[in-house]
Amino acid sequence: MKKAKCIVNQHFKLADIDERIYGSFIEHMGRAVYTGIYQPEHHSADEQGFRQDVLEAIQSLNVPIVRYPGGNFVSGYDWQDGIGPKSERPTRLDYAWLSIENNQFGINEFADWAAKAHTQGMIAVNLGSGTPQQAGYLAEYCNIDKGTYWSDKRREHGYEQPHNFKVWCLGNEMDGPWQTCALSAQEYANKARETAKILKWVDPSIELVACGSSSKEMATFPSWDRTVLEACYEHVDYISLHRYYEYEGDKLSFLAAFHDLNDFIHTIKATADYVKAEKRSDKVMMLSLDEWNVWYIKHMDTKRWQWAPAIAEDVYSLMDALVMGGLLTTIVNNADRVKMACLAQLVNALAPIHTSAEGGVLKHATYYPFMQVSNYGRGSVYKNIVLCDEVQTEKYGAAPQLATLTTFDADSGEMAFFVLNTDLDHDVELELRLEEFGALKMIERQVLTGDDLFAVNSFDAPNNVVPTTQECIEHAGSQFSITLPKTSWTMLRFRVV
Repeated sequence: MKKAKCIVNQHFKLADIDERIYGSFIEHMGRAVYTGIYQPEHHSADEQGFRQDVLEAIQSLNVPIVRYPGGNFVSGYDWQDGIGPKSERPTRLDYAWLSIENNQFGINEFADWAAKAHTQGMIAVNLGSGTPQQAGYLAEYCNIDKGTYWSDKRREHGYEQPHNFKVWCLGNEMDGPWQTCALSAQEYANKARETAKILKWVDPSIELVACGSSSKEMATFPSWDRTVLEACYEHVDYISLHRYYEYEGDKLSFLAAFHDLNDFIHTIKATADYVKAEKRSDKVMMLSLDEWNVWYIKHMDTKRWQWAPAIAEDVYSLMDALVMGGLLTTIVNNADRVKMACLAQLVNALAPIHTSAEGGVLKHATYYPFMQVSNYGRGSVYKNIVLCDEVQTEKYGAAPQLATLTTFDADSGEMAFFVLNTDLDHDVELELRLEEFGALKMIERQVLTGDDLFAVNSFDAPNNVVPTTQECIEHAGSQFSITLPKTSWTMLRFRVV
């Protein structure tokens, strides 16, 4: 059996964790909204048409913020189509996903749904076909109490209290040629800067996210990010970054995605810090990883001009779940700069939750690592000194065999330790040393693994891929010997005694 060591010392805290790092994303894409979170004719729907079975599955994920309404969709979307009496709302063509949008779910429905989902909104404005002025009108409609045209219009629509959305995205992936009204870096930078000024005039309390590169594979990466920040640095609070992974036949490279994501994050941090130095600014630009996931883009099959077609309804395997666990370790280990992140998406479209339009809800394998880290990876994150073998990958070169994450909540006295073992053939005996935290008692031990990395959950077999609870180590202390099965994801929880 291979051996490894992980040393964590309470004096080496990396950062306090902003809970919004466990955010998600709802876009008008495929069945994410319609027959996803909103389906008035479903037997579980409440009086507003929100599916209660879906709400329950989302609430268990403990998602504190949700990005809406896109995504690519937002770059051709007029938010005014989704307000007022539903019988008067227009049906439009959605250029992003070549779908039919009937606008029965809009910004007010989202605000109501978010309250029931125990989450808050991260609102994206249209900087494709839209204008800075239209973005300002939306902020006025949502965040001003009364006494102006758009705030009073909201009150006419039955919402006397403002929605008070506190995070706003300045468009989406505007560097992408697939985007409605894509822009060059300088064109976008100018438009984003002027939009930012209007939005903060409307509500100075909000935080703003500027579009970074949509992918590190873009020819303009990372010069796009530099150009945008040079124009917008003092007007925005975050630069966005998006990253997706898919299995392409090389298991080791796929399992090592966490290593590539870390490189990507550090490149964006370095780019932002270059602009900070260039501007002689005291401000540190934070990062919003507001799209990330496993996404099998090669399986995309867009059917033209249908309402709520099945788009990107990936069925996630055990291996996908392991990769998600590894990505989560990287995201939270960068919590000093990554303050917000959005799993893209939440329901049906490349999502951990899948619905049957006539039946119930299925939790894909990826649901479980996200639920574990979102619920228990709270408080502060600590530096892990990991001594382990490396794996050689075709795509990313040498990568650590283990990906680890340690969090500690001083208020509750609880610690969580998460670890991905990427070795395809060998178990690993891990010596875990938790120094200066005092005596710790293991209170939970769950492992996600299996002989078939391509095993999936289905409506017929919904528990085919789920974590198993294993016996906790009885003794209290600061050192623990843990066996990590090959290709596995493990969660350990401790409490100070």
